[in-house]
Amino acid sequence: MSESRSTTSPILADKHYDAPSAFKPESLLREARRQKGLANAVVPAVCVLDPDGDPVRRLTKEGRAVRDPAWACYHTEFHCFAEAGLELGIVGRAVGASFAVLVAEQLFASGCRLLISMTSTGQLEPLRPPPYFILIDRALRDEGTSYHYLAPSEFSASSDVLPAVLRGAFDDLPVPVVQGATWTTDAPFRETAEAIGTMQEKGLLPVEMEAAALYGFATARGRPVLCFAHVTNQLGRVDGDFEKGEADGTVDALRVIITAAKQLLEPIPARHLAKPDQRREETPRFRSIDADPAR
Repeated sequence: MSESRSTTSPILADKHYDAPSAFKPESLLREARRQKGLANAVVPAVCVLDPDGDPVRRLTKEGRAVRDPAWACYHTEFHCFAEAGLELGIVGRAVGASFAVLVAEQLFASGCRLLISMTSTGQLEPLRPPPYFILIDRALRDEGTSYHYLAPSEFSASSDVLPAVLRGAFDDLPVPVVQGATWTTDAPFRETAEAIGTMQEKGLLPVEMEAAALYGFATARGRPVLCFAHVTNQLGRVDGDFEKGEADGTVDALRVIITAAKQLLEPIPARHLAKPDQRREETPRFRSIDADPAR
């Protein structure tokens, strides 16, 4: 039997972007709760994706984060912590585009209102010596997940509103935060010199593994997602690479996350970290970024 030949990659074929999903995160969570005997609890309004796992590991070690036993996701653990009067949820080690979006879908289905991703990245454009941070405004779609959410294009982009609201918010931080575009890849160990040169010519600042997919999901679903790149390395091309800073970069990363969350949140009464089954139903309000919950 001869093999059928097609000029279209399967990842681009037979996509129906306006059609509803047959398999929904709410269905998965419903059955997970049934199997595990869990209550239908909600997560904090602000949640964080921490692909490297350094912040969640540090927060847990210091006793500042507690695991939420009501989190129903099969593949991850969920921790809650309080910082600067805010309660946040955090999921560690969801590395890569598909894993990040898998978790993001379940977080928003569980009550998340704003998702912030803080991922370690490799430097393409030598703006300054690492470490520093980039507020990602768009990401080149060199991964697969975004093509299940959005029609093909070169970039996924953040909502125009979020970077605008954050303009000037990081000026007083001791760590540099700049705004720019990234390269999202599924294959970090296939970053060739030729590909790196092309991405530099496009003006892309670092390379990472999640942002294009998260922004594709955010656009398709109408969800507020904000991605930061923590530029921590020069792709292993120098000795002493991958140094993140104090507490494996946790101190600076939390400064950036909290600054962004506070700037995007309308003023609300500070609340203390509550146990998951005691979490109050008060809902923070966001500055002009609330999504349509029906989407």
